[in-house]
Amino acid sequence: MEKSFKQSVIESLKYYVYALVDPRDNRIFYVGKGIANRVYQHAQAALAEDTQSLKLNTIREIKSLGMEVKYYIIRHNLTEDESYLVESVAIDLLTYPAFNKENQLTNIVSGHHQWDEGIKTDEEINILYDCPKIKPDPKDRLLLVSLNRTYKQSKSTGESRRISDYESARKYWALSHEKADKINYILGIYKGIVRIVIKVTDKSLCAVADDGTVFRRPRFAFEGDIITDSPYLNTDVSDYPFGSGGAITYIPRKNF
Repeated sequence: MEKSFKQSVIESLKYYVYALVDPRDNRIFYVGKGIANRVYQHAQAALAEDTQSLKLNTIREIKSLGMEVKYYIIRHNLTEDESYLVESVAIDLLTYPAFNKENQLTNIVSGHHQWDEGIKTDEEINILYDCPKIKPDPKDRLLLVSLNRTYKQSKSTGESRRISDYESARKYWALSHEKADKINYILGIYKGIVRIVIKVTDKSLCAVADDGTVFRRPRFAFEGDIITDSPYLNTDVSDYPFGSGGAITYIPRKNF
């Protein structure tokens, strides 16, 4: 029998953050947010769908042993914005490598704002909020992309909905083949600061976004490696503005 909350419980819960726990070892394997019966819908999806994911496969394994997922409500009576914040803190604490030798979560989506407002050392906090100006290497060809539309995922819609900062930075960008061929690094920018650096390894043209949005002209999606020790990370790029309504710009501009 499928689990569900009574209406009176739903009204009291409002938005909440929950954890799915594996009864075999009592470890949290998924953290999420939602309203109403969202906490139970993953288990229902595991039975009703053929979709493959680490989360759903874990649920199927548990049920195949005749056991049931354990459900915990971490915080409730929240606003939607508050639920995003609590979820991101919980995911950070369970995945931050300094505290966890292995990632025990099956979440695909990282905590919201995790690379900006998430866990940081004191040195990283100083770097983040006292940023030096970017010093481009003359050999590099940099594509700067605005993350302003995708950063706050609680308010993002359509093709702007992304599962990570990497996905936000790598696609979908309208530029010429000639310019795309020159790019060797993508810099994801939020509020004038470099938040992610990707070394480009491949690219492709996309006519349709993941959510089904059809582009008037095909746009580029890049693939590459996230460079966590790049000298460009957490630098100020305000000397290279995007312009009114612009989403991309280049360094050096003359060579593009």
